[in-house]
Amino acid sequence: MDVTMNPTSTPEQRPHSRRRGRWQLILLLMVALGPMLLATAMYKWRFWVPDSRNYHGVLVGGSENRAALGVDAGDEARWQLLVTAPEGCAKACQELVYLARQINIGLARDATRASHALASSETLPVDFAELIERDYPQLQRYSLDRQQYDSGDAADSAAHLWIVDPHGNLVLRYDSGVNGKDVLIDLRLLLKLSNIG
Repeated sequence: MDVTMNPTSTPEQRPHSRRRGRWQLILLLMVALGPMLLATAMYKWRFWVPDSRNYHGVLVGGSENRAALGVDAGDEARWQLLVTAPEGCAKACQELVYLARQINIGLARDATRASHALASSETLPVDFAELIERDYPQLQRYSLDRQQYDSGDAADSAAHLWIVDPHGNLVLRYDSGVNGKDVLIDLRLLLKLSNIG
């Protein structure tokens, strides 16, 4: 009776199949470990890392918050576009207040995640105060402690627009004359990346 058995590898074929198996293992390890090794090397030796930045304002370092500016905002738990006016709200400040409102509106469906506010150390001009009452119903108003503001690192007498996170930390600062689209891009990116607020 003729019994046919499954063919097995001959002694001549065994080294070839072992070699092929080793190459497959090496390839598998490279696919799994290669990206991690490359990322570690890029971080350690700083190559292929872009020098450009993704934001348009001045990044506020450390853990500075609204209190460092002399602003007590209570329990505001949303992202905030805060305009500071240490020397009263003149034309540049008024333009920033208008810009903050427009940026808040420009957030569209995310508009409820942010608010806009004005912190001033002096009484507002009468005509601007009336304008705010009439046209800016959602603008939050705070007093600004000028002495506390002047003791800060970035203190000057100019009006500034700040992006503040829901914990009250200062994130980005913009000077008057800033392009509103740039601020809107920055705020949208922060809202996209954030799980808070």
